[in-house]
Amino acid sequence: MALPLFTRTRPVPVIESDPEPWSEIGETWMPEGITVVERYWNQANAVVLVYSGDESCYYHVVTCLGCHFNVAHDPDGSRDHRLTLNDAGRVANEHATTCRALSRTIPDRPNDDDARDQLRKTVLGCQLRDKDAEIHLSAFDLGRLTLQRTNGWIETELQQLAADRPDLVVAQTSYGTPKNYFVLPRPEELRG
Repeated sequence: MALPLFTRTRPVPVIESDPEPWSEIGETWMPEGITVVERYWNQANAVVLVYSGDESCYYHVVTCLGCHFNVAHDPDGSRDHRLTLNDAGRVANEHATTCRALSRTIPDRPNDDDARDQLRKTVLGCQLRDKDAEIHLSAFDLGRLTLQRTNGWIETELQQLAADRPDLVVAQTSYGTPKNYFVLPRPEELRG
């Protein structure tokens, strides 16, 4: 009887594990308060989003999730208006073809206190030196990816800010509901 040359066999270990999921890079991300209309990929596969913060989806913002590119107006300067879908697509495509930034992590949804602070900073950024400045919901469009709140939430917070700080924000009502918000100029003693 002949013995085999190699008698010991090692059992093959069975490893049953799910592959690690890919981190979200913006391919399917839809934050609260915005509508993502188009997505472009830059040279390093970071996502360039075209999104809208208004219900009609007429005006758009272009944001790169790789670098800090974020525009709501035509950067060429040839037209001084907000971006329509065609213009936003053109701007996003131009940026995606030249950007080489790697994808950043998607911003987490902030808690309500942090979102209120961001809203107040945006309101203060609209303040003019010597006259009232009207605030439109579009003033918050560039920060929508970090704010991640609906227009209803923003309007409610603006109403609350007008009630809490009448020296800063005034809500002009129409038929009992606030329709327009104005940021008052800084008091004379705070101007520098």
